[in-house]
Amino acid sequence: MRSLWNGAIGFGLVNIPVKLFSAVQQSHLDLDMLDSKDHSRIKFQRINEKTRKEVPFDKIVKGYLLNENYVVLDEQDFEDAAPDKNKMISLENFVDLQEINPIYYETSYYAQPEKQGKKAYALLLKALVKSKKAGVARFVLRNTENLCIIHPLNEVLVVTKIRFAEEIRSEEELKIPETDTITKKELEVGMALIKQYSSAFDIRGFKDEYSKELLKIIKAKARGKRATVKKLKPRESNNDDLYSQLMQSLEGRKGA
Repeated sequence: MRSLWNGAIGFGLVNIPVKLFSAVQQSHLDLDMLDSKDHSRIKFQRINEKTRKEVPFDKIVKGYLLNENYVVLDEQDFEDAAPDKNKMISLENFVDLQEINPIYYETSYYAQPEKQGKKAYALLLKALVKSKKAGVARFVLRNTENLCIIHPLNEVLVVTKIRFAEEIRSEEELKIPETDTITKKELEVGMALIKQYSSAFDIRGFKDEYSKELLKIIKAKARGKRATVKKLKPRESNNDDLYSQLMQSLEGRKGA
């Protein structure tokens, strides 16, 4: 793995030098876009909208449109915006993980300590495990300020980026049904169905089945064949009565 960020975790007056490594990877198949005529790969170019000519990557700058004119920024401007956050993940407070709704989660990074920070790293790791807390912090990655939580996973500190409150859209425009239309009987059977399906969460039991099936189709086509595909059978219901459907689900689960 290649480190994506070098800096330190600020734990009170203690600095823990760390490197961040991506903790996640994609499970979907890497498909290329091709020209349907000759299957040549499609390449994207950075084109100047006025001259229509390609611009080399080292000649591209970043700018912000202000009063119909662009203000061009350089690397020093980004550094000056938050010099402390460019190299420091500053812990601000500690919370229970259950307090953070999953809608806020983005992506995760493993934090590996540098040689001089191993003991302090071990202390923070052990303290988070014992307290069952997660640290809330901020840092700058790729010229963007990120809110994150620092939490333990399998004896490793993980830095997981989370969204700011203003990045979550309001749900006010959605048309959501009123819950008071549910009868007591329907709720009781619904709760019984949830209880019947409940189990301890084990991520290893969930696989990317779509990519697996798509790869089978790709390999079959490479051999000039067509893969056998499971036909989807639509579920048939005798009526539109919610209570009856719930009861059938409950009985079907018992007999499974």
